[in-house]
This record gives sequence, structure tokens and C-alpha cells, in this order.
Amino acid sequence: MILKVSKIVTYLITLSFFIFIFIGCPQDDKSTTTTVETTTTTLKEDPNTLEATIVDNKFTIYQVMTRLFGNKNTTNKKYGTLNENGVGKFNDFTDKALKEIANLGITHVWYTGVIEHALMTDYSAKGIELDDADVVKGRAGSPYAIKDYYDVNPDLAVDVNNRMKEFEELVARTHTAGLKVIIDFVPNHVARKYKSDAKPAGVKDLGENDDKTKDFDPNNNFYYVTGKEFVVPADNNPLGDEIAPNEDGKFDENPAKVTGNDVFSATPGIGDWFETVKLNYGVDYKNNKSKHFDPVPDTWTKMKDILVYWANKNVDGFRCDMAEMVPVEFWAWAIPQVKAVNESVIFIAEIYNPDKYSDYVKTGKFDFLYDKVGVYDAIRPIITKGKGNLGSITSCWKESMRKSLYSNMLRFLENHDEQRISSTGFAGNPSYAIPGMIISSTLSSGPVMIYFGQEVGEPGSGVEGFGGEDGRTSIFDYWGVPNHQKWMNDGAFDGANLSTEQKSLREFYLKLLHLSISNEALKTGKFYELHFANVGGTSEGYVDDCIYSYIRYTDNKKLLIIVNFDKTTKQTTKLKIPKAAWDAMKLDSTKNYQLKDLLLTDKTITFKASDTLDRTDINAGVTIDIPSSSGYIFELSLKE
Repeated sequence: MILKVSKIVTYLITLSFFIFIFIGCPQDDKSTTTTVETTTTTLKEDPNTLEATIVDNKFTIYQVMTRLFGNKNTTNKKYGTLNENGVGKFNDFTDKALKEIANLGITHVWYTGVIEHALMTDYSAKGIELDDADVVKGRAGSPYAIKDYYDVNPDLAVDVNNRMKEFEELVARTHTAGLKVIIDFVPNHVARKYKSDAKPAGVKDLGENDDKTKDFDPNNNFYYVTGKEFVVPADNNPLGDEIAPNEDGKFDENPAKVTGNDVFSATPGIGDWFETVKLNYGVDYKNNKSKHFDPVPDTWTKMKDILVYWANKNVDGFRCDMAEMVPVEFWAWAIPQVKAVNESVIFIAEIYNPDKYSDYVKTGKFDFLYDKVGVYDAIRPIITKGKGNLGSITSCWKESMRKSLYSNMLRFLENHDEQRISSTGFAGNPSYAIPGMIISSTLSSGPVMIYFGQEVGEPGSGVEGFGGEDGRTSIFDYWGVPNHQKWMNDGAFDGANLSTEQKSLREFYLKLLHLSISNEALKTGKFYELHFANVGGTSEGYVDDCIYSYIRYTDNKKLLIIVNFDKTTKQTTKLKIPKAAWDAMKLDSTKNYQLKDLLLTDKTITFKASDTLDRTDINAGVTIDIPSSSGYIFELSLKE
């Protein structure tokens, strides 16, 4: 993200009609069903007839804003400098810190903001040219305005001259802790003042050989607005009341380059990604987006070489920023070549257009896709209100199965782009997200991600500077993260300063994440929805807009998952398990069974399967009490 608000706002106007009308998620499921006529009511047949190829992609990602993670400074001055507010370093990820991250149930760490980007701190004494504040967002800069693809952010090094060595040592420590390393790859745009000082010998810089007399040329690395000089937005104010380094309201760029969010103008607005310029992958936007991919564009080769460079540094994965703004043909060409260097490296696409999902996996060779527009957008309003359209979740899993993406969607409730759960703009209370987090982690066999501080209820409050009071932890400013700092405890990483409530919340995340990566049913199990068989007044106490339920199962393990989104009221329901579900699990529906909670409690329930079958009897079902904002992951087993 390179704007104060989420960058997908650019897409929402154009995509909202498609998403909500054609995709069916997060709208109610409207699939065609048959009905069973009875003397008392008309019931829809259970719709859980979709099949999916289940792949064990169940790993867990801990995203960290690298410059914030280890910062112990609590000053938090608005627009504070590095010296005033402090900054975290690669070296803050000590063996102890990494051990505790792994102990949380994490398998991968996404180090955000590693590659060198534009910023206002002066490192010219170290041979790094000072950036122009008129095209930098925030004193610490956006980690998505890359200044040198072959270098790392000098802020993150104790010894700036040895910054790459410190990063390589971090990779080694992470691997020693049993964790894998993910970094950002930002393929669509670069900082306005991009210049690589660290590129390998013989590598030509981006734009070095461009023909700047042409708006578009397949061999140019940038797009140009010929005959026009770039104009900084008139209402840009880099540091508020302070005067920033080099600030004069101007930036020398003639001809102007096209701005990162596809603004083909020399005068981008303050809401545009004006601090960045768009890379040219051979698509002529002004001529019906005609494609010029043969011969292979120079940008393709340069960007593939950059990916290989980092893969050779033992990076295990790339989270590819705004991947859908880069032609899928490039990914189809580049990803196999990177995997030829390191076959286990993974590619995660930040993508918001569901119409492109299948293409970016099947053609583009991505391993995983952001599930923002699906499950996140379905669950967030339910968490916020404590009730809502739970049929939207049904639509999401059906859509992922229909597109054969059931195990490819990366689920989350927080990341650097989105508001913190504990913020007043989201839930306001981290415990309200427990049902949503259970669903996000267990609905499929794909990966799940949390953002550092989420597990201790960080609210993202405070006016940081460019970041503002927006419910997000700023990616643009030097800042301390208060609740995370309590867990960090001055580098002890023992959580000693956490409150009882925060310790309890972290314990929830620990148990949930460990279950996600260890339980066979969550890793490779099939899916059977129970919600459909209980809604519409067919089951006593089953509140349609608060409760959601389903089964994950293999031949050896069966889990029944049920949650209650209601923020204040315990729900007591009779949960029906249809005969078809018992048959799918290959269990005898005449036997007695036990439910044992594996997550928050030691709760055990025994019942007769035969009591759960009759969908015409409102009182049929196993009785389950579900506390407010909570849920169970029950292990289902035969009662001897």
C-alpha cells in the first residue's frame, strides 16, 4: 500500500458491480436447489455437493513491518525523526524473538519493507543519495516506493555499510528457528527517483536506455508523457507544519513519467500514487491495451533477474504487490524461471479482482492469492455488528471450490493495508474477532496470516504523521507499536507486560494457529457445511445471523466447527447433522458420539447421532451452548 487509505479504493468503484452481482460473494447463496415437501414445512436440500481438490497448503504467516517490530522507543512524536521516535533493525529479530514467533504456531515470516525504498532520512554520508521529500510519503517513506531493487533499507541496519550482510544473517537466523522467509516484490511501480547503486556488474538501470521521445515503446522500462514536465500535487504537504529535506514543491522530471496507479498525466492528484512511476511490461494502454510481448520486453528480463537475485539469497517466498496490475503473461514466463533456481519458493499475489483469480493461478503460476474480496469482506461486517449475512461465507467457499482455488486462498483479518481489529473503525475489541478468526483459519486447507500485534490487540491508534488517525499501524512513519512493545518487553520477548486479557488473547491465537498446521482434518480434510441444514427456523436456538457451522474431515479425523458472532449473548442451539454428513464422514448414524473442544475449553458433549437427523423436527439435534464472540473446534469421535 502506498496511500493513506487502502489502495484497493482505486478498484472498488469499477469492481463493486462485478463482485457483488456476478460473483455472489459476499451475497446470499442463490444456487439452484431442489426441495423436500413435508407436512409441516418446505426444506431446501443440503447444497454441500461440491467437490474440491484438497491440497495441504496449511501454513501460517506472521507479517511484520520490519522497521517497527523491534523498536523499543515509546516517544511517538507526530512526524518524528528516526532519532526521535526510533526504528527497528534486522538484528532485533533475535534468536529468542524468532523462537517465540515460531512457538506461536507460525511457519513463515513476511518481512515487509526490506528492499530499499525512498525515505527522508539522510544517508548521503554512506553514499546513498538523499531523496526529494516532495515525492516521498511520510518521513520513513512508503515501503512500496522502491528506490533500488538490489539493496535493502538502510534504516534496518545497525551498520549501514554492512546492511546486506545483516539481512543475510537475518535470513539464516530465521531458517535456524525453523521458519521460512517471505519478502515483498513490488513489480508494478518504483520510486520516482529510482536509481540502483547496488546492482550487479553489467546490469543496466531501469530507464537507462529508454527512448524518452516516445510515450510508449515496448523496450522502454517506463511510460512517458512527452512534452510535459512532472508537477507535484499542489496540496502535497510532506511533513505538515515542518519543512522537509529538499522540500520546495517541485521535482525535476522531464518528460514526466506515468504515475504508478495508471495515471497517464503529468499532473497526478494528491490521492494518486504520485511518488511512484509505472513500469512498462509491453502493454500499450493508449491503444486498447495492445500487447507487445514478442520479442520479450526488456522490463520482463530485468524484473525476472531481480527475483532470481533474491531467490539466490535463500528467500523462500515473494508477496507480489498489486500483481494484477502486471500482465499475467509476465508471471507465466518469469515464475517458472525463478522456481528453476529454487523450486520451493512460493509466490503470493495481492489481487482484488475475482475475475482474474483463476488466470493468475492456472496461467500465471501463482501459488496463492489474497482473499480480501472474499472471506475478509464477508466476515468483517459480521464482526463489526455481531451479526450479519452468514450466507455470504457459504458463497465464498462455494466460489473457491467452483474455481478450483479451495486450497489457494490466503486468509487474514489484518495486514498493513487494513484497519486493526481493535481499532474503533473495525471491531473496537479484539475478542469480537475470535469467531471470524476461527473461520478464516479453518474454512479451507489454504494458508492463514496474522499481522504483528494482532495477537495482543494492537489498535493502531495515534496520529503518526502521514499515516494519520486511521486505525492502521503506519507504514510511512517512524513509530512505536504500544501493545506489541508490551509483549516485546524491552527485547525479552516474554510478554511480561501484557495484561491478563492480552495474554488470554495471545493464547487463543497460539492454540488456533497450532491446530491449523497440525490437525489432519484442517490440513487435508474435506468440507461439509452444517449451516444450511440449520437455518430458517429449522433448529431450536440456531440464530441464522449469528451462528455458523461446518465439518472438516478425513478418514482418520473429524472436526465440527461452530461459532457465535453475537457480541453479548450466549447462544444455545440444537445442531442438526444430516444423514448425508454422517455418510460423507463414513460414520454410522445409529451410534453414540462425543464432541471434545480442542480450542478454548475442555468442553465435552455426548449424544446420539440418530437424534441429529430429522430436519423436520425443530428440537432434533445435539445441544451446544456457545458463549458470545466465541466458538468451538470439536473433535468428533465414537463414544465407546
